[in-house]
Amino acid sequence: MRASFLSVFVSAILFLTPSFAAEPVELAGQYIQGGTVVGKGEPGIRASLDGTPIMVTPEGDFVFGFDRDHKGASTLQVTHVDGEVETLTFDIAGRDYNIERIDGLPDAKVTPRTPEQIAHIQRDVQMKKDAKQNPSQQVWFDEPFDWPVTGRISGNYGSQRILNGEPRRPHYGVDIAAPQDTNFYAPAGGVVTLANNDMYFEGGLIFLDHGLGYVSGFLHMNRIDVKAGDVVKKGDLLGGVGSAGRSTGPHLDWRINWMGRQVDPTLLVPSMESAIAAKQAETSDQMPTSAGGSDD
Repeated sequence: MRASFLSVFVSAILFLTPSFAAEPVELAGQYIQGGTVVGKGEPGIRASLDGTPIMVTPEGDFVFGFDRDHKGASTLQVTHVDGEVETLTFDIAGRDYNIERIDGLPDAKVTPRTPEQIAHIQRDVQMKKDAKQNPSQQVWFDEPFDWPVTGRISGNYGSQRILNGEPRRPHYGVDIAAPQDTNFYAPAGGVVTLANNDMYFEGGLIFLDHGLGYVSGFLHMNRIDVKAGDVVKKGDLLGGVGSAGRSTGPHLDWRINWMGRQVDPTLLVPSMESAIAAKQAETSDQMPTSAGGSDD
């Protein structure tokens, strides 16, 4: 069964010719800034979003998303094997974002200045670019996602960041506070395309491609337990939470990128409160029961 996403703020208009005979595509997702939509069509279809071609597997699977600042409507066009074109237009709902102030960061992590720092950053940019050159054609993005680790949400997707009093780019991930070296796990299956513990801003960084360039990024860890090329399934150990790079305390920064668009991971998972409750219930069920009677 394909993943079912809670659909909100959806307005889709389907324009078909009266003679349209192909099987319409199936879509499930959230039509909102930061949202992800998973699609399924007949084998051999081609697709584009707002005029830009998107990757589709030979079996007809595809995925797309909307970035933080997407404005207005978005149009998906699907060309079927018989040449018929299916057009769907979506109204993408806007969102309000918080302002988050973070103080106490090393100045060099806010405004790098030395040639060595700049060279380090340039190396990192190239490594990240290289890691996204050959997206996997295998599909994992259609399975339900889990939180990679549970804990207090200490940073929100889309928030405007003020670092040491200086406005910076918005935050494109969700920060989950957890003790140093807490294990974190794959939220869905995928192939590791980058695993490096010496990134200037990110510290320890992992890229996990869930298929067709729909990539989870995990930042700031102090321990990496996978390597590039590893294929993992949901729930497999990836590493340990840390505070490396531009960070003020141990946490996991989880991000998802699709074709250069940063989407919101929290729209793929249950609430953190329900995830923590489920984990506590599971732990309770696994506790051994006492044998024999009680002492008076």
